[in-house]
Amino acid sequence: MSLTDREQGASSSPATPPPAGGRRGRTSVADVVRALTVGDLPVRIVGYDGSVLGPADSGITLSIRSERGLTYLLTAPGDLGMARAYVSGDLGLEGVHPGDPYEALRVLKDELRVRVPPLTEGLALVRGLGWERLLPPPPPPQEAQPRWRRVMNGLRHSRLRDSTAISHHYDVSNAFYEKVLGPSMTYTCAVFRSPDDSLEQAQAAKYDLIAGKLALKPGMRLLDVGCGWGGMVRHAAREYGVKALGVTLSREQARWAQAAIEREGLTELAEVRHLDYRDAPREQFDVVSSIGLTEHIGVRNYPAYFRALRDRLRPDGRLLNHCITRADNRAPHRSGAFIDRYVFPDGELAGPGRLIGEIHDVGLEVHHEENLRQHYALTLAAWCGNLVENWDFCVSEVGHGTARVWGLYMAGSRLAFETNGIQLHQVLATRNGPDGQTSYPLRPDWTP
Repeated sequence: MSLTDREQGASSSPATPPPAGGRRGRTSVADVVRALTVGDLPVRIVGYDGSVLGPADSGITLSIRSERGLTYLLTAPGDLGMARAYVSGDLGLEGVHPGDPYEALRVLKDELRVRVPPLTEGLALVRGLGWERLLPPPPPPQEAQPRWRRVMNGLRHSRLRDSTAISHHYDVSNAFYEKVLGPSMTYTCAVFRSPDDSLEQAQAAKYDLIAGKLALKPGMRLLDVGCGWGGMVRHAAREYGVKALGVTLSREQARWAQAAIEREGLTELAEVRHLDYRDAPREQFDVVSSIGLTEHIGVRNYPAYFRALRDRLRPDGRLLNHCITRADNRAPHRSGAFIDRYVFPDGELAGPGRLIGEIHDVGLEVHHEENLRQHYALTLAAWCGNLVENWDFCVSEVGHGTARVWGLYMAGSRLAFETNGIQLHQVLATRNGPDGQTSYPLRPDWTP
């Protein structure tokens, strides 16, 4: 099945060669591919000019369908150019479903070897293609502005700029998210007791694990920052009798979550507000959870962020921070071009050591942490499965380009978690009383 749409002319067969008098004799798409790769190709590549490379029986075909697609690839080498060509429909992937191109990404990552050609070779290619190939086409409408242009919305991680970045990702369509995320409407890593668990079972297990770590009991007060569609808030209220408040920067998330709270009859215990975490009530809560927010706040803001959570936590209260991290503390904080432009503008990740260190440095005591990396790979596989199953609806809701972004992003993220490129860490900490006083038990009072 093609990753591009059939009405755009997807085909597993080579394109018709150009007629006599056309571009014959000029640089072909195959020439460009040969110049930019080393060794045997793991996939078949078909150019808009009829040129073909790679094994016919590979099972996966990349179709460069237009001059614009080739120009995207040449003017933004790497994942950004490929994303632009793919999202726009100028690059086709055949042999995988658009909602889950995981297998194609795996093959390309493991087996495709690229190179930068020498200057003289590169100039010869450009002369053969035409110098206009060096003029970048306008990017697809799904692409966020480059970092340098975002200053119009304020400095990095200012309130307005954070609000704009959150809206870019989360205010896509609640109906779209319902199909991709499933009934729980939970957009964070689930916890699988077995790979055979359903997504809903695993998401409920994740919330129960967090509830156990926080030692939730009826009557306690929970603040959940970056609460998404209110999954933790509703679960804590419904299953544990906790009075829970969630805050999110996404207006659409808050609207959906509050409606869900009313549908489930939880208005006496649960509430979700459209708020920046910095504007959350300053009263002290028994417990605080942050599930998937830390990725958005900026690494340099960790001290202020954890101070804000600490100050909203009563003495002897517990904090649970759940977030994606780098695999080590030496990796760059900022995300790659595709993630930054199409998925999480201004998103940043740090290593787990940096995260734990920052929590300690604001006066909280860390008692436990665990890495759920493998669980996130399973979660993403399930979300891709939902997107495949509901592809036609999702396309009707958000359009082909945005649906392609999501398939590409989730499948690529699954691969990154599987190969330990990124991780997911839960960190449990307490705000101790004077002289280190804490009621945290000698051994955990929750089931790992």
